[in-house]
Amino acid sequence: MSGTEEKKVSCDRVAVWDVTSRSGLYSVEFEHGTTTGKRIIRVNGSELIRKDWMFKLVGCEEFQVGESKCCVKIEPFGLFAYRYSLEVDGKPFKKFIERQSKILKTWTIKTVDGSDLRVVLEKDTMDIWVNGQKVDTQSEFVDGGTRTHFECANAPATLHALCTGIKKQPMLYSLTFNGEEIPESHE
Repeated sequence: MSGTEEKKVSCDRVAVWDVTSRSGLYSVEFEHGTTTGKRIIRVNGSELIRKDWMFKLVGCEEFQVGESKCCVKIEPFGLFAYRYSLEVDGKPFKKFIERQSKILKTWTIKTVDGSDLRVVLEKDTMDIWVNGQKVDTQSEFVDGGTRTHFECANAPATLHALCTGIKKQPMLYSLTFNGEEIPESHE
């Protein structure tokens, strides 16, 4: 955002969550106008749901983020206050994020033309996703693990999975893109 642009922030915005999935990184914003009955859900800045004049101030707003079903829960908290929570695929947000961190590995690549690529390994299936799209791969067994080859922005990429023999961290994953090792992103 340049110095001349201003991002409009509503005074009714009560919660923001960053949801990570194989299909992308999503910012979920929730606005709750307790005097007007307004409810707005935005995902990555785009308005997904708008409800005005809701007289029931508590409840649940359901919506979809990528391939995940989400629900913003609005619960009373004291006399004139509310508690807001997010459920993703039926799990509380914290549990969902913990699970995602166990099953996904993510790398962000800056290409020569300046565009960003988000590469995600889904560890339980060994599927590879580039910018939310599953890509075709070719795997080969090597000493101590596997190499999975795929194309990413018309350049070769290889995911290395090496067995450590350590129970707490049985596999180590690394990514090379166009011959260069890419550091893992921590989302």
